[in-house]
Amino acid sequence: MTAIRFAALFAAFALLAPLGIAAEIDATVRVGQVVDGDTVVLERPVDGADQVRLVGIQAPKLPLGRPGFPTWPLAAEAKRALEDLTQDRLLTLSFGGRRLDRHGRLLAHLHDERGTWIQGEMLRLGLARVYSFPDNRARIAEMLALEGTARAARRGIWGDPFYALRAPGETHHHIDTFQVIEGAVLEAANVRGRIFLNFGPDWRTDFTVTLDPKTARLFVREGLDPLTLEGRHIRVRGWLAWRNGPQIEATHPEQIEVVER
Repeated sequence: MTAIRFAALFAAFALLAPLGIAAEIDATVRVGQVVDGDTVVLERPVDGADQVRLVGIQAPKLPLGRPGFPTWPLAAEAKRALEDLTQDRLLTLSFGGRRLDRHGRLLAHLHDERGTWIQGEMLRLGLARVYSFPDNRARIAEMLALEGTARAARRGIWGDPFYALRAPGETHHHIDTFQVIEGAVLEAANVRGRIFLNFGPDWRTDFTVTLDPKTARLFVREGLDPLTLEGRHIRVRGWLAWRNGPQIEATHPEQIEVVER
């Protein structure tokens, strides 16, 4: 390893270690191709995988050969931004949770040789939104803050109605999509250990957030008792399904933000 590469590796380690990200870094990674705004192909495989899914974010999607799949607004802009941030640069990988997704892609954070956090830049530019999972939660609080700043400035996707914050009453129109929803919790109920956060008077038709008993205990352990959310204004993100009305199943605390008003 050259002195320059060693210095880059050491600098990346110093940046990542205080932030709770596992120090599993490959200082020789380079991007051969950018697939879209959150996925790249490496010049050489790492641990048998040649693609990296930038963990923690979701960029506007391209069809990528999927029949009938529409191009999301700003998808081309997001891809170009990721190309500018990653191509012809020495990059480091770091892992804060599960290493591979079901498609065999590495789930990693990317930093360039100057220490720039690629996920953070995509969020700052308003060309991605936070997309977290219970087994990959590293740095999500920072990501949410960056997303919030971009949203307040209506930067990138946040100036397009396709990505707008949804009110609970709008959720009926967005089933089977990933959405960020903001509104007041009308009622918080515990039914045999399962928590229901109801946003309207009719639980059969109105938007609801649910937590299974294990998830509810995780929320409490991490300082957010979901039953205390009754009457409070929150922002929740996830995939909308239809189960007695529009519903999001929360699996980890980062999906819910308490919004001070």
